[in-house]
Amino acid sequence: MTGSSTPPSSLPPLPVVPADPAALAAVAQGRSFDPHGVLGPHLTAVPLPGGRTGGAATVRVLRPLADEVTIVTLDGEFAATHEQDGIWVAVVPAAVDEPLGADAQAAPVLHAPDYRVRARYGETTTLQDDPYRFLPTLGEVDQHLLREGRHEELWTVLGANPTTYPSVLGEPGSPGTTSGTAFAVWAPNARAVRVIGDFNHWQGTTHALRALGDTGVWELFVPGIGPGTLYKYEILTPGGTWLQKADPLAKGTQVPPANASVVVESRHEWTDADWIAERTARDPHTGPVSIYEVHLGSWRQGLSYRELAEQLTAYVLETGFTHVELMPVAEHPYGGSWGYQVTSYYAPTSRFGHPDDFRHLVDTLHRAGIGVILDWVPAHFPKDEWALARFDGTPLYEHPDPLRGEQPDWGTYVFDFGRNEVRNFLVANATYWFEEFHVDALRVDAVASMLYLDYSRNPGQWHPNVHGGRENLEAIAFLQETNATAYRRTPGVMMIAEESTAWPGVTRPTDAGGLGFGLKWNMGWMNDSLRYVAEEPINRRYHHHEITFSMVYAYSEQFVLPISHDEVVHGKGSLYGKMPGDDWQKRAGVRSFLAYQWSHPGKQLLFMGCEIAQHAEWNEAASLDWAGLGDPGKAGVQRLVRDLNDLYRRTPALWALDHDPAGFEWLDAEDADHNVLAFLRRDAAGNQVAVVVNFAGTPHEDFRLALPHGGRWREVLNTDAEVYGGSGVGNLGEVESEPRPWKGRASSVVLRVPPLGALYLEPVPEG
Repeated sequence: MTGSSTPPSSLPPLPVVPADPAALAAVAQGRSFDPHGVLGPHLTAVPLPGGRTGGAATVRVLRPLADEVTIVTLDGEFAATHEQDGIWVAVVPAAVDEPLGADAQAAPVLHAPDYRVRARYGETTTLQDDPYRFLPTLGEVDQHLLREGRHEELWTVLGANPTTYPSVLGEPGSPGTTSGTAFAVWAPNARAVRVIGDFNHWQGTTHALRALGDTGVWELFVPGIGPGTLYKYEILTPGGTWLQKADPLAKGTQVPPANASVVVESRHEWTDADWIAERTARDPHTGPVSIYEVHLGSWRQGLSYRELAEQLTAYVLETGFTHVELMPVAEHPYGGSWGYQVTSYYAPTSRFGHPDDFRHLVDTLHRAGIGVILDWVPAHFPKDEWALARFDGTPLYEHPDPLRGEQPDWGTYVFDFGRNEVRNFLVANATYWFEEFHVDALRVDAVASMLYLDYSRNPGQWHPNVHGGRENLEAIAFLQETNATAYRRTPGVMMIAEESTAWPGVTRPTDAGGLGFGLKWNMGWMNDSLRYVAEEPINRRYHHHEITFSMVYAYSEQFVLPISHDEVVHGKGSLYGKMPGDDWQKRAGVRSFLAYQWSHPGKQLLFMGCEIAQHAEWNEAASLDWAGLGDPGKAGVQRLVRDLNDLYRRTPALWALDHDPAGFEWLDAEDADHNVLAFLRRDAAGNQVAVVVNFAGTPHEDFRLALPHGGRWREVLNTDAEVYGGSGVGNLGEVESEPRPWKGRASSVVLRVPPLGALYLEPVPEG
């Protein structure tokens, strides 16, 4: 039990807690690692008559160039005396809780008073709260998790976080509280850290951060500033140089090329609860996944996140894709990098609006039933001197060994995946996008560059691991932890690997020794398929094995079939441009290829522009060729994609057993002379779709196809239909399978197979 505080009127003259002149000088210059050890309130007990205890607080504040400083409390106003180098000192009463009863022998508890600092500069007077009167915003548990590299909500304690504290003095418009922003940054080798911004005229001496023990974290709560504030950190390196750095955990940034960080507070109210509940209850890897890959800056140039929420959502609904995949939206200074050279991993790019505007985009897509996949780039980061590179003057986020810490292909740094705090920074970042922005999947870029120590390096340019091998053991552990954490914390999401080698077990669970991804891009399928269709039809018979080879390994991983941005840029030509022949043949080639892709085991991804048979390859500085849809041929390709997606979504045979050999069966894999592929897709209930793809430039009349059983089969898709811009070669909507053995089956049917066309056939139920 405690007694009442001692009234200040009963206190004797209050003593000043002394300070070392050298410590005062370091604080005045903003070079102290412990400014709170000098500034702010420092409590002392004061003996009173009758054996009671009073309390005093020596308050020091840094107000360079001030003519007069006063400390204002509920108990009165106390004039401060200039002590040294712009540091002023005053002694004010402090409250004391005196123990009573069973606790009478305990020491009195002193409480620092709530106070404000009034400073006069000539005829100008300011009244401000004091950053140095607050306890650390990071608790002991936070600091422990930071040391261990296990803080899964890192963004809540590092970066700039608007915060409110109780305050008896309050502030205008908010009596009883004081609000501000808590700054915290990891810079273990720094000698001092200051926060600068528009709130202190970019002069950091009055806002030095304190070092929190051995965590390497520096912290300061700055009252009176909030969302929209621009800031950076000033870091004194071990070599004595001051650096100005953007916040690694900034949640917002200036619009590039400006590069200050911005204090952000989300006020978005989510409306996608039904989507999230449904997502949590299902396994997305076994459902229909048809992905539309988008570069936000060039889909339709000039649109904001909110305009994209309206227009992109409407377009994806119209074309029927189940998901959009957004090329990286994390802030990046150079637009020509397409987002793959990230400087602010926790900030959606400000090019298109506020982070809440990006939340609105995701929310709108979700309400329309569309999933959101985000490209994520943990493999490397650029060397911009104001960002992560040599953050505290030493290799910090990057590996210190240049043979491991630099990526020669891209002129970038590689993260030090074995360092606890760096691993934590990235693992928490994945969690951040899932939990703060509700994204449904991360597609992890350049996984192969992380897995191999000799990736894109010649002999002598890499060091083996501790076992003498080429595997990057630390990166492997990082990927496993990221995937396991994502699936544990946010059930229903997907982790997707862009991995271009034959690394075993990419989509095997981590507890079985795999990397733990849910899906992997099938780069082998992509390369073989595009190489095959680039051949003139007359030559394709000599390359038939290239188009069938993917089924040899189709179930070695859980695959996505990607026709991505990388395949339609830098001189590779558009999907339309890859096809041989005249304009009609090129469009027909695109249509048949897409029907082949949609029916092949695995999920599918298509880059924007391919769905309208855009002639030119992608240019990130220009919008897609929307005007081209005035051409009926291009509009026909777009209509085919819409119908493909519609048929795909309502036909489980095309997706339910994508990762199970039971979902696929060849009807004819050997017809190289006709350039024909024929196969069955089926679901667990035995429902079937027969697919025939003719990659020849001529139709095949009286083409006999083996089928699993007799009866009528409906032609549910014909890519050569006139409505798609085709020639109309088909089977009048339905065929009858007869009991004539063919290629080892008891039943077969005679078809008209269109040139550069594909047919989907479904059995018609009897009766």
